[in-house]
Amino acid sequence: MVVQGLMTRREMNAQHATSRSIPLGRITQYAPSRSIPSGRTTLAIIVVSYNVRQLLRACLAATYASLARSPELDATVWVIDNASTDGSAAMVAAEFTQVRLIASPENLGFAGGNNRALRELGFGERGREGDAETRGRGDAGRESKVTRNTQHREASLWDATRNTPDLILLLNPDAEPHDDAIGQMAGFLAAHPEVGGAGAQLQYPDGSFQHGAFAFPGLMQLWFDLFPPRPRRLLDSRLNGRYPRRLYRAGQPFPIDFALGASLMVRREAIEAAGLLDESYFMYAEEVDWCWRIQQAGWLFYCVPAARVIHHAGASTRQFRAQSFENLWRSRRRLYDRLYGPARRRLAGWIVALGMEAEAARACAAAQRGEVSAEEAAARVTATEQVRQLFAVQ
Repeated sequence: MVVQGLMTRREMNAQHATSRSIPLGRITQYAPSRSIPSGRTTLAIIVVSYNVRQLLRACLAATYASLARSPELDATVWVIDNASTDGSAAMVAAEFTQVRLIASPENLGFAGGNNRALRELGFGERGREGDAETRGRGDAGRESKVTRNTQHREASLWDATRNTPDLILLLNPDAEPHDDAIGQMAGFLAAHPEVGGAGAQLQYPDGSFQHGAFAFPGLMQLWFDLFPPRPRRLLDSRLNGRYPRRLYRAGQPFPIDFALGASLMVRREAIEAAGLLDESYFMYAEEVDWCWRIQQAGWLFYCVPAARVIHHAGASTRQFRAQSFENLWRSRRRLYDRLYGPARRRLAGWIVALGMEAEAARACAAAQRGEVSAEEAAARVTATEQVRQLFAVQ
């Protein structure tokens, strides 16, 4: 997509470097409002959940409360349960009968779960029999149980005569939209058709600030992640891919590279231009890759500070410590392969090798101090070695 007056990537990067909050000549004064310029905007909200029943219940309650403040939105809520064993799917079926529920017999991951719903909504090549790569992990084998809770039947939940929704909101099960957050993001995108996606201002449950928008990862961010700097305030800086907090406090939408998938709204045309999420990312970095591909297709991303979302941060991923560690670095390796050239990939591999040595040493030291068990320390050391080997092949 090419739109007259859009900034080039170089102009956008220059703008980020100087921390201008609004592109010159485009969005000058944005007054937060729930109003949609014209007509009813269709919206599908997708929540991919795994074994976080209580958080999912709070998420859905907050989501419907937020939607009630934006009657101009024609919204549907989808829950993809990734084979939870805590009764999450049964809770949704019993307490939120208006939800479109997909109970997957296996864990599809974040990308696979979202793609499962996106295909139901008409995105991508939906329903091709026998094409595991196109249909995703969950569709390649056993069929997921797809129900509209009020009917309890296996069928497509989206009327085939309807167009795909105008907007899609990816929402984590540990996220709770506050007040009219959903309407704020939808209203901004409806008013600015050159913008492909928007993120919210995240906050922790105690109300404290949480970064939810970032620059695409560079080598300095990788170094800081493995070797936390002193002074610690550098972690909150542009060197670490963070946007200044004053941009959030100003309350005006500002351009970003990507927003966390905890609360990420994307317009239909941007999805059609870039395609679905890459399912080779099982967990972590999926939204970074997606936002990058959407921007490569010519769309901008913004953060909308007036949209506030509580984010408990990492509730599902904390359940598998060693596995999550390996998943994280496997996803990062794939992302670096996409974003970096050969020289930067080699530098990244060198930084990761040093970082894994340091992490293994910290695990052993923690075991000697009695802070972790010998078994836990051994698992950590094994995980660091696997990551080191993963990055050794460049």
